[in-house]
This record gives sequence, structure tokens and C-alpha cells, in this order.
Amino acid sequence: MRKIGLLSDTHGFLDDAVFKHFENCDEIWHAGDFGNLEIVGRLSRFKSFRGVWGNIDDKAIRMVCPEHQRFQCEDVDVWITHIGGYPGRYSSLIKDELVKNPPKLFICGHSHILKVQYDPKYDLLHINPGAAGKVGWHTVRTLVRFDIDRDKVSNLQVIEIGPR
Repeated sequence: MRKIGLLSDTHGFLDDAVFKHFENCDEIWHAGDFGNLEIVGRLSRFKSFRGVWGNIDDKAIRMVCPEHQRFQCEDVDVWITHIGGYPGRYSSLIKDELVKNPPKLFICGHSHILKVQYDPKYDLLHINPGAAGKVGWHTVRTLVRFDIDRDKVSNLQVIEIGPR
């Protein structure tokens, strides 16, 4: 079993609450728009780390984080990208690949809208953790924590870490 801490859209601000809420996690995943390379460094020194670059991220971040991450965690096929859309309205940038080869867990950021939704059309769980930073139109900063045990995602928790 792997305990995962998920965040996105920090936009240059990383609240110390992230480290408290993710202290029992095995891995930290970031779905893009870090805002600066220091955030990548702080997270990767804290726990095993995966991240993708977002549309605001510069060349330095793009050198260490890919645009997409597709991997197995336990027995779950995971795809993380920044701009992915959501069930019924997937981004044209990823839709062809998603239709041909859907993952079991699809994670994206970008919208700053916290959303956890099962997509029966592609038999996948879609998660957008909302925004953990202070830039954007969201009103509450959020994180998501969950477990992956063999082929199941469970114990999903939404964590509010304060107002924007």
C-alpha cells in the first residue's frame, strides 16, 4: 500500500501545512504550476516525489519535471498532467490518448477547481486537487490525500489548508 499526498497550482507559495498533512504519506505528487524551482526542491527533499510542469512553469522546472507522467503505482495505471479537463470535457491536448489508452487514475490541475469524479465512460477516477497556492480565483486552498492498495484507490480525503 502507498499513501499519496496530492497538490497542484502552488504558484510560488508552499504552505508549511502541506508538510504536516503529508507527513505520513509515502509519495507526494504535484499536478503542475509550481511557480518556482524551490517548491520542486522542497517537496522532493521531503518525500518521494513526482511532478509535472504547468503552463506558468519556466524552463528550469520543465528541465526536471515532464509535461506528463504515466506510471504504475501498485497495480493502478496513473496519468498526471497539468491541463487535462474533466469527465465529459477533456482537453483536446490529451483526449486522443485518453480514449485510446485510458488510465485507472487521471490527475490534473490547472482549473483550481477541486474535483473528484468517476468517469464510467473510460472506467477511470479523475482527481483535480484544486489549488494549494494563493494565486487564482479559488477561495480555499486544498490538498488531497489517498491510499493506493493493489488495484484500489481508497481513503480519499480533501484537506482545506486555509483561505486564498
